[in-house]
Amino acid sequence: MTASAVRPFDPSRVAHLSGRFAPVTEEVDETGLAVEGELPDDLDGVYLRNGPNPRFTPIGSYLYPIDGDGMLHGVRFEQGRARYRNRFVRTPALLAEEQAGRALWGGVESLIMPGQDEVGPQLAHTFKDLPDISVVRHAGRLLALAESACPFRMTPELATIGRETFGGALPAGITAHPKIDPVSGEMAVFCYALEPPYLTWSLIAPSGDLARGPVPVDGLDEPMMIHDMALTARYLVLVLAPVFFDLSAALGGGSLIDWRPEAGTRVALIPRDGSPVRWARDDAFWLWHTVNAYDVAADGTVVLQYVQWSRLSLGERTEGGADRSHLMSTVIDPATGRMRRTPLDDARIEFPRIDDRLIGRRHRQVAVAADSGRTPGLLPGEYDALRWYDTGDTAVPSQTWPGGDLSVGEPAFAPSPGHTDDREGYWLTFATDRTDASSWLLVLPARDPVGGPLARVRIPVRVPLGLHGTWLPTQE
Repeated sequence: MTASAVRPFDPSRVAHLSGRFAPVTEEVDETGLAVEGELPDDLDGVYLRNGPNPRFTPIGSYLYPIDGDGMLHGVRFEQGRARYRNRFVRTPALLAEEQAGRALWGGVESLIMPGQDEVGPQLAHTFKDLPDISVVRHAGRLLALAESACPFRMTPELATIGRETFGGALPAGITAHPKIDPVSGEMAVFCYALEPPYLTWSLIAPSGDLARGPVPVDGLDEPMMIHDMALTARYLVLVLAPVFFDLSAALGGGSLIDWRPEAGTRVALIPRDGSPVRWARDDAFWLWHTVNAYDVAADGTVVLQYVQWSRLSLGERTEGGADRSHLMSTVIDPATGRMRRTPLDDARIEFPRIDDRLIGRRHRQVAVAADSGRTPGLLPGEYDALRWYDTGDTAVPSQTWPGGDLSVGEPAFAPSPGHTDDREGYWLTFATDRTDASSWLLVLPARDPVGGPLARVRIPVRVPLGLHGTWLPTQE
């Protein structure tokens, strides 16, 4: 579809292209960052965060948080000092747009794709790569991750190497939210597609070689959107909310994404040994992100924790409770397919994280970005507080640090070297001041996070809000 064939689009009317979400185009290297407070001496490594950041003014459509070029923001800590670097993930499409000096691809809902005369035969009439959601390091590879497509491999200095297909074994790509088993070192992934097979899963060995897959998941007869996953010692856990792709509607000027609550939500427990998938079903709900999952040895059930929304909404405020969320714990019985959902908190929260060393095992501490209720006008995806839950306690107590004038992002845990306790370390997050648009990296102690940051690192450019980051220790 060409740009002239679609309805007019005014990017100035898209809230997520302005303010704290507005893209930045300058790539910066700066050492000796200003620090308020004192950086811990044992904080040694790099905090990296990815997120949507259009290189040029979007055309056709823009859908947060799906659209946008990827940009990595990295802060390296060493001996109480910090330095910063940001770089675009330079996909072939982005390189073509930089050569043209303007956007050539439209957002995913507009289906604008340039022709051969603009980008040559290899890129003509193809979808644009969007490795803009998260970042992970596995088997020595640093990967910028897209929504069910090929990740892009990056150097430690954040230069783009190119698409990662794992030696050609996974040419269709993987999820934006793989899970690395801290015990086995395997990375579990899935990939959904617009054509059969609509859903596959794979295991990638600690060496980076494909250990299993891609294995089709039976039981899907049309394409569905699945954003995140969870992992236990026995299962990959995928939540299939009733979000379907409707290409015919999109080609006719309608929405590519179709929410059908009458279909309900299913959960697939996929045995890592390749045996048949176990299914569970319940009333419709949506989730962007899981907290974690683990097996219960006593009765064979699986506990899955996640942030639950009543329905999918993309980039806009909607009526009917979609702007509320629940921290949810669900017990799934693989033998009967029954699910028992228990809300742990009712609040507008997102971006849940645990100590990644506990992925697939029982955890206690969960950190989230939260809405304090004190700041009017926050956009979807914008939060002004951090909150911690102790889910090992039946009362699920929570602690909140209010950010005041700061809009905060996803927290990530940086453990103190030599310690295994998830209370020994630091929570890291980018934050932007709503009064002057300055951005900071906050360092909060895990022992007493509500006491506020030990240090605030001044970032030399504004870091747009969203999406996901990771802590990469110098020594692992």
